[in-house]
Amino acid sequence: MSDSAVSRLLDICLWYFVNNISRYITEIKPLPPNIKDRLLKIMSIEGQITDSNISEILHPEAQTLNVENCEISDAALLHVCNCRKLRRLNLSSLDKNRISITLEGLKAVASSCSYLQEVSLKRCTNLTDEGVLAFAHSCRLLKLINIGSCLRITDVSLRALGENCPLLQYVNFSGTQVSDSGVAALVNGPCGKKLEEIHMGRCVNLTDEAVEVVLTCCPQMQIFLFHECPLMTDRSREVLQRLVGPNKLKQVMWTVY
Repeated sequence: MSDSAVSRLLDICLWYFVNNISRYITEIKPLPPNIKDRLLKIMSIEGQITDSNISEILHPEAQTLNVENCEISDAALLHVCNCRKLRRLNLSSLDKNRISITLEGLKAVASSCSYLQEVSLKRCTNLTDEGVLAFAHSCRLLKLINIGSCLRITDVSLRALGENCPLLQYVNFSGTQVSDSGVAALVNGPCGKKLEEIHMGRCVNLTDEAVEVVLTCCPQMQIFLFHECPLMTDRSREVLQRLVGPNKLKQVMWTVY
Protein backbone atom coordinates (compact mmCIF):
# COMPACT_ATOMS: atom_id res chain seq x y z
CA MET A 1 0.00 0.00 0.00
CA SER A 2 1.38 3.45 -0.92
CA ASP A 3 2.11 6.15 1.65
CA SER A 4 -0.71 8.30 0.27
CA ALA A 5 -3.18 5.44 0.60
CA VAL A 6 -2.07 4.83 4.19
CA SER A 7 -2.46 8.53 4.91
CA ARG A 8 -5.99 8.58 3.47
CA LEU A 9 -6.94 5.50 5.47
CA LEU A 10 -5.59 7.11 8.62
CA ASP A 11 -7.58 10.28 7.97
CA ILE A 12 -10.77 8.26 7.51
CA CYS A 13 -10.14 6.54 10.84
CA LEU A 14 -9.43 9.84 12.58
CA TRP A 15 -12.59 11.47 11.20
CA TYR A 16 -14.60 8.50 12.47
CA PHE A 17 -12.83 8.83 15.82
CA VAL A 18 -13.71 12.53 16.06
CA ASN A 19 -17.32 11.99 15.05
CA ASN A 20 -17.62 9.51 17.91
CA ILE A 21 -15.34 11.36 20.31
CA SER A 22 -17.55 10.83 23.36
CA ARG A 23 -17.01 7.09 23.10
CA TYR A 24 -13.24 7.30 22.76
CA ILE A 25 -12.21 10.31 24.84
CA THR A 26 -10.26 8.19 27.33
CA GLU A 27 -8.27 6.64 24.48
CA ILE A 28 -6.72 9.91 23.31
CA LYS A 29 -4.09 10.65 25.93
CA PRO A 30 -1.75 7.70 25.11
CA LEU A 31 -1.69 8.55 21.38
CA PRO A 32 1.62 9.79 19.87
CA PRO A 33 2.05 13.55 19.19
CA ASN A 34 1.80 13.26 15.38
CA ILE A 35 -1.62 11.58 15.67
CA LYS A 36 -2.77 14.12 18.23
CA ASP A 37 -1.77 16.93 15.86
CA ARG A 38 -3.98 15.47 13.15
CA LEU A 39 -6.80 15.04 15.63
CA LEU A 40 -6.38 18.64 16.76
CA LYS A 41 -6.77 19.86 13.20
CA ILE A 42 -9.91 17.81 12.57
CA MET A 43 -11.47 18.70 15.92
CA SER A 44 -10.74 22.36 15.23
CA ILE A 45 -12.55 22.20 11.88
CA GLU A 46 -15.48 20.43 13.51
CA GLY A 47 -15.60 22.83 16.48
CA GLN A 48 -15.16 19.98 18.93
CA ILE A 49 -12.29 21.24 21.10
CA THR A 50 -13.70 22.14 24.52
CA ASP A 51 -12.56 22.99 28.03
CA SER A 52 -13.25 19.42 29.06
CA ASN A 53 -11.35 17.55 26.34
CA ILE A 54 -8.47 19.88 25.45
CA SER A 55 -6.22 18.40 28.16
CA GLU A 56 -6.54 14.99 26.47
CA ILE A 57 -5.73 16.15 22.96
CA LEU A 58 -3.01 18.76 23.57
CA HIS A 59 0.59 17.67 24.08
CA PRO A 60 3.74 19.56 25.13
CA GLU A 61 5.24 19.43 21.62
CA ALA A 62 2.23 21.06 19.93
CA GLN A 63 3.13 24.01 17.72
CA THR A 64 -0.28 25.03 16.32
CA LEU A 65 -3.67 25.48 17.96
CA ASN A 66 -6.71 26.91 16.20
CA VAL A 67 -9.96 27.12 18.17
CA GLU A 68 -11.79 29.80 16.18
CA ASN A 69 -14.68 27.36 15.61
CA CYS A 70 -14.71 26.11 19.20
CA GLU A 71 -16.25 27.21 22.49
CA ILE A 72 -13.48 27.50 25.08
CA SER A 73 -12.65 29.66 28.10
CA ASP A 74 -9.73 30.48 30.39
CA ALA A 75 -9.96 26.91 31.68
CA ALA A 76 -8.70 25.67 28.32
CA LEU A 77 -5.91 28.26 28.24
CA LEU A 78 -4.46 26.84 31.43
CA HIS A 79 -3.72 23.66 29.47
CA VAL A 80 -2.36 25.67 26.53
CA CYS A 81 0.26 27.03 28.93
CA ASN A 82 1.88 23.58 28.95
CA CYS A 83 2.68 23.88 25.23
CA ARG A 84 5.94 25.79 25.58
CA LYS A 85 6.87 25.25 21.92
CA LEU A 86 3.65 26.71 20.55
CA ARG A 87 4.22 28.86 17.45
CA ARG A 88 0.70 29.66 16.18
CA LEU A 89 -2.33 30.34 18.38
CA ASN A 90 -5.72 31.32 16.98
CA LEU A 91 -8.27 32.28 19.62
CA SER A 92 -10.31 34.48 17.29
CA SER A 93 -14.04 34.03 16.92
CA LEU A 94 -15.38 33.79 13.39
CA ASP A 95 -18.71 35.57 13.73
CA LYS A 96 -19.48 36.60 17.31
CA ASN A 97 -17.75 38.15 20.28
CA ARG A 98 -15.77 35.78 22.47
CA ILE A 99 -16.33 36.81 26.08
CA SER A 100 -15.25 33.60 27.82
CA ILE A 101 -11.54 34.38 27.46
CA THR A 102 -10.28 37.01 29.87
CA LEU A 103 -7.13 38.94 30.60
CA GLU A 104 -6.07 36.37 33.19
CA GLY A 105 -6.01 33.52 30.69
CA LEU A 106 -4.28 35.55 27.99
CA LYS A 107 -1.53 36.75 30.32
CA ALA A 108 -0.90 33.17 31.43
CA VAL A 109 -0.48 32.02 27.83
CA ALA A 110 1.77 34.96 26.93
CA SER A 111 4.12 34.30 29.83
CA SER A 112 4.27 30.54 29.15
CA CYS A 113 4.53 30.44 25.34
CA SER A 114 7.39 32.77 24.52
CA TYR A 115 8.07 31.20 21.09
CA LEU A 116 4.74 32.33 19.67
CA GLN A 117 5.03 33.80 16.18
CA GLU A 118 1.34 34.20 15.33
CA VAL A 119 -1.43 35.26 17.73
CA SER A 120 -5.00 35.88 16.59
CA LEU A 121 -7.42 37.39 19.10
CA LYS A 122 -10.06 38.91 16.84
CA ARG A 123 -13.35 39.57 18.65
CA CYS A 124 -11.90 38.61 22.05
CA THR A 125 -13.73 41.55 23.54
CA ASN A 126 -12.26 41.22 27.03
CA LEU A 127 -8.79 41.87 25.62
CA THR A 128 -7.26 45.10 26.92
CA ASP A 129 -3.96 46.88 26.39
CA GLU A 130 -2.59 44.95 29.34
CA GLY A 131 -3.11 41.70 27.47
CA VAL A 132 -1.37 42.96 24.33
CA LEU A 133 1.51 44.22 26.47
CA ALA A 134 1.89 40.73 27.92
CA PHE A 135 2.34 39.27 24.43
CA ALA A 136 4.56 42.12 23.25
CA HIS A 137 6.92 41.78 26.22
CA SER A 138 7.04 37.98 26.41
CA CYS A 139 6.77 36.97 22.74
CA ARG A 140 9.51 38.87 20.92
CA LEU A 141 9.31 36.52 17.90
CA LEU A 142 5.83 37.68 16.92
CA LYS A 143 5.34 38.06 13.19
CA LEU A 144 1.55 38.28 13.17
CA ILE A 145 -0.96 39.66 15.64
CA ASN A 146 -4.68 40.13 15.05
CA ILE A 147 -6.49 42.26 17.63
CA GLY A 148 -9.26 43.40 15.30
CA SER A 149 -12.67 44.24 16.80
CA CYS A 150 -11.19 44.33 20.31
CA LEU A 151 -12.89 47.57 21.26
CA ARG A 152 -10.79 48.29 24.36
CA ILE A 153 -7.47 48.45 22.52
CA THR A 154 -5.75 51.87 22.39
CA ASP A 155 -2.44 53.40 21.35
CA VAL A 156 -0.76 51.74 24.33
CA SER A 157 -0.92 48.39 22.52
CA LEU A 158 0.51 49.69 19.24
CA ARG A 159 3.33 51.45 21.05
CA ALA A 160 4.25 48.25 22.89
CA LEU A 161 4.23 46.22 19.67
CA GLY A 162 6.38 48.80 17.93
CA GLU A 163 8.93 48.83 20.72
CA ASN A 164 9.14 45.11 21.45
CA CYS A 165 8.31 43.08 18.31
CA PRO A 166 10.95 43.79 15.66
CA LEU A 167 9.89 40.84 13.44
CA LEU A 168 6.26 41.88 13.08
CA GLN A 169 4.99 41.59 9.48
CA TYR A 170 1.21 41.56 9.87
CA VAL A 171 -0.99 43.48 12.29
CA ASN A 172 -4.75 43.90 12.35
CA PHE A 173 -6.17 46.50 14.73
CA SER A 174 -9.36 47.29 12.82
CA GLY A 175 -12.31 48.45 14.89
CA THR A 176 -10.24 49.59 17.87
CA GLN A 177 -9.74 52.93 19.66
CA VAL A 178 -6.25 53.67 18.32
CA SER A 179 -5.25 57.11 17.03
CA ASP A 180 -2.66 58.54 14.66
CA SER A 181 -0.02 58.70 17.39
CA GLY A 182 -0.38 54.99 18.10
CA VAL A 183 0.02 54.08 14.43
CA ALA A 184 3.10 56.32 14.25
CA ALA A 185 4.59 54.62 17.31
CA LEU A 186 4.06 51.21 15.72
CA VAL A 187 5.58 51.92 12.32
CA ASN A 188 8.46 54.00 13.67
CA GLY A 189 9.60 51.02 15.71
CA PRO A 190 12.01 48.34 14.45
CA CYS A 191 9.17 46.44 12.77
CA GLY A 192 8.36 49.33 10.44
CA LYS A 193 10.82 48.16 7.80
CA LYS A 194 9.37 44.62 7.89
CA LEU A 195 5.64 45.29 8.03
CA GLU A 196 3.91 43.92 4.94
CA GLU A 197 0.24 44.02 5.91
CA ILE A 198 -1.78 46.41 8.07
CA HIS A 199 -5.54 46.30 8.63
CA MET A 200 -6.84 49.46 10.31
CA GLY A 201 -10.36 49.79 8.97
CA ARG A 202 -13.27 51.04 11.07
CA CYS A 203 -11.01 53.05 13.38
CA VAL A 204 -13.01 56.17 14.19
CA ASN A 205 -10.04 58.15 15.56
CA LEU A 206 -7.68 57.76 12.61
CA THR A 207 -7.05 60.53 10.08
CA ASP A 208 -5.04 60.95 6.89
CA GLU A 209 -1.94 61.35 9.06
CA ALA A 210 -2.05 57.63 9.90
CA VAL A 211 -2.09 56.67 6.22
CA GLU A 212 0.84 58.95 5.44
CA VAL A 213 3.03 57.70 8.27
CA VAL A 214 2.42 54.06 7.30
CA LEU A 215 3.31 54.67 3.66
CA THR A 216 6.37 56.67 4.66
CA CYS A 217 7.79 54.20 7.19
CA CYS A 218 6.86 50.80 5.71
CA PRO A 219 8.67 50.17 2.42
CA GLN A 220 7.61 46.48 2.34
CA MET A 221 3.88 47.21 2.61
CA GLN A 222 1.82 45.00 0.29
CA ILE A 223 -1.68 44.95 1.78
CA PHE A 224 -3.05 48.11 3.41
CA LEU A 225 -6.70 48.38 4.48
CA PHE A 226 -8.03 51.60 6.02
CA HIS A 227 -11.68 51.60 4.97
CA GLU A 228 -14.60 53.05 6.98
CA CYS A 229 -12.48 55.54 8.93
CA PRO A 230 -14.83 58.57 9.03
CA LEU A 231 -12.12 61.19 9.70
CA MET A 232 -10.18 60.35 6.54
CA THR A 233 -10.52 62.50 3.44
CA ASP A 234 -9.49 62.49 -0.20
CA ARG A 235 -6.02 63.45 1.00
CA SER A 236 -5.40 59.77 1.82
CA ARG A 237 -5.89 58.86 -1.83
CA GLU A 238 -3.53 61.65 -2.87
CA VAL A 239 -0.91 60.48 -0.40
CA LEU A 240 -1.31 56.94 -1.67
CA GLN A 241 -0.66 58.03 -5.25
CA ARG A 242 2.24 60.29 -4.31
CA LEU A 243 4.13 57.92 -2.02
CA VAL A 244 3.35 54.54 -3.51
CA GLY A 245 2.12 54.71 -7.09
CA PRO A 246 -0.43 52.43 -8.71
CA ASN A 247 1.39 49.10 -8.88
CA LYS A 248 3.34 48.51 -5.68
CA LEU A 249 0.57 47.43 -3.31
CA LYS A 250 -1.15 44.08 -3.92
CA GLN A 251 -4.30 45.18 -2.14
CA VAL A 252 -5.54 48.49 -0.79
CA MET A 253 -8.98 49.45 0.50
CA TRP A 254 -10.18 52.83 1.71
CA THR A 255 -13.32 54.94 2.01
CA VAL A 256 -13.44 58.63 1.23
CA TYR A 257 -16.05 60.64 3.16
